[in-house]
Amino acid sequence: MPAKRHAKRRSECPLNASVEMLGDRWSLLIIRDMMLRGFRTYKEFLECYEGIATNILADRLRKLVAYGIVTTELDPSDGRKVIYLLTEKGIDLAPVLTEMVLWAAAHEDTGNQALVRQMQKDKTQFLAGVRKRWAKQVVPPERKRSGSETA
Repeated sequence: MPAKRHAKRRSECPLNASVEMLGDRWSLLIIRDMMLRGFRTYKEFLECYEGIATNILADRLRKLVAYGIVTTELDPSDGRKVIYLLTEKGIDLAPVLTEMVLWAAAHEDTGNQALVRQMQKDKTQFLAGVRKRWAKQVVPPERKRSGSETA
């Protein structure tokens, strides 16, 4: 069943819906950092080498939570803080991100060739590993916090 809309879309086109949710310059990088680097805290996202501003990060995390791609949970080591976790909807982006990485590596001069080779060698195994790592961290619905907290 499709998720409830959060805002009026320009059209019913599925690609348009994807672009409206993920088409800014930061959302996919935040998801990448969660999926591939294991980032879970606001501070970790701020330290990313692309240099996201605090106001932009807070806005993108809020939107990703609103779209159901990311959820928040109290940090078990410090209950005053939240951690960010991918939802099933977020984990389902793994094949999309993988294809984008492979496409960019094929057409542009990019770094992280070890990751690219791992993806190229056995994409199915790579994606299974991503899913396995995140399956352990997906928050059951009864433990989810309200989606209004971001930082």
